[in-house]
Amino acid sequence: MLAMLGVLTTFLPFLYFTAPSIRKFFAGGVCRSNVQLPGKVVVITGANTGIGKETAKELARRGARVYIACRDVLKGESAASEIRADTKNSQVLVRKLDLSDTKSIRAFAEGFLAEEKQLHILINNAGVMMCPYSKTADGFETHLGVNHLGHFLLTHLLLERLKASTPARVVNLSSVVHHAGKIHFHDLQSEKHYSRGLAYCHSKLANVLFTRELARRLQGTGVTTYAVHPGIVSSELVRHSFLLCLLWRLFSPFIKSPWEGAQTSLHCALAEGLEPLSGKYFSDCKKAWVSPKSRDNKTAERLWNVSCELLGIQWE
Repeated sequence: MLAMLGVLTTFLPFLYFTAPSIRKFFAGGVCRSNVQLPGKVVVITGANTGIGKETAKELARRGARVYIACRDVLKGESAASEIRADTKNSQVLVRKLDLSDTKSIRAFAEGFLAEEKQLHILINNAGVMMCPYSKTADGFETHLGVNHLGHFLLTHLLLERLKASTPARVVNLSSVVHHAGKIHFHDLQSEKHYSRGLAYCHSKLANVLFTRELARRLQGTGVTTYAVHPGIVSSELVRHSFLLCLLWRLFSPFIKSPWEGAQTSLHCALAEGLEPLSGKYFSDCKKAWVSPKSRDNKTAERLWNVSCELLGIQWE
């Protein structure tokens, strides 16, 4: 025991002394695009905090009209006020969007379509992680309902506006943990077996499969789509797990900041010449390896059809 304490007291100071170099290694890529966005319209879900907020700030800095779509309007207004002051862009707007309630999603879309004639970038950024078992207002398991079905419906409702604004892009935030995910069609709502860690993984696999199938269906329309792993980022996403909160705090010197976590989203939203890679998965601002399960076209198409059935929509 004393020997272990001795090793720890020797190792930890060294670890923290070298933290800047390690952080630089893990920080990943940086969006190098110089594209400016005057006259462009952007919607970002969950942009009141973390990665989404940093993404909104950068796009606003480039001149875009940015809609922060979030559940907590007060936090959204606080974030928008900060972004407006920082970027000198007054066109940062907040609208109510609760992805756990399809009525809220439809209300947001209806309001947005009444306000805007164009939409150039949709970033499906919001998400939940490690939640105790619960269901959304529509009876969907929370991870599936918020992370996948909520964004699936939102994209469906806004797609015609995206098509009318080409070239346009849809960016879906996924995660490297999609490798551990599986789509259990016989138990999509996790009623037979539930693990809050695996439920998150399953939903992130759904994000990658959705991106793949959406890209296939959008070929030739001028709308392209990309799935993103932002990295291990210091954010509120881990708030439902005491253990992860503790680990994030302990290893904070080695975890990406929200600004660093936003870089791959920005790359996929802005980088020129990315159109041939529509449907692909990105990490650290470059195309990354995906799970073989996420390359299964039959699973992607089946998930698409099942999602339409659950939401009561028809999507050609």
